[in-house]
Amino acid sequence: MKDSGRLLWLSVGLVMGAVGVGLFLGQSKPVQAANDRFEDFIMCTGPVSTSPKAPTDGVWLLDYRSGKLLGTVIDRDKGKIGGWAEVDLVTEFGIQPRQNVHFLMTTGQISFGQAALYVAETTSGKFAVYTMAPRNDNQPGVVIRRHDLVLFRQAAAPKAN
Repeated sequence: MKDSGRLLWLSVGLVMGAVGVGLFLGQSKPVQAANDRFEDFIMCTGPVSTSPKAPTDGVWLLDYRSGKLLGTVIDRDKGKIGGWAEVDLVTEFGIQPRQNVHFLMTTGQISFGQAALYVAETTSGKFAVYTMAPRNDNQPGVVIRRHDLVLFRQAAAPKAN
């Protein structure tokens, strides 16, 4: 009798565990994206560590029209936008004038309170990693630092006529 009672409770536990796992895994999870695009602009957000104890929100803006990557941080105390730092992506990626380009970008957290920006240009096959950091000259605002720029595939060869 003791063994049948144990077997019953073991079976009940297994069934309830399976139901619990099914309910947990069966629920859809919302996707939280920190980027958006509209026409000639892409915007991303991510944390920036401007001081060790006070990470703040950083905003990245890619402007296709000017070929610039802009970055700024939000002053936590005043709720104001700091000055814009910029990088000339035309020069960075070696893009020819009037070349048809297609940029993708998103952020990822590389350490607590610090995001990296990942930028890919699909025509040239180039991929770069950037971060924002406080300026070195003790002025307010940030600088954009490129950490790496690599090929993720070879650029397409020009078509012969």
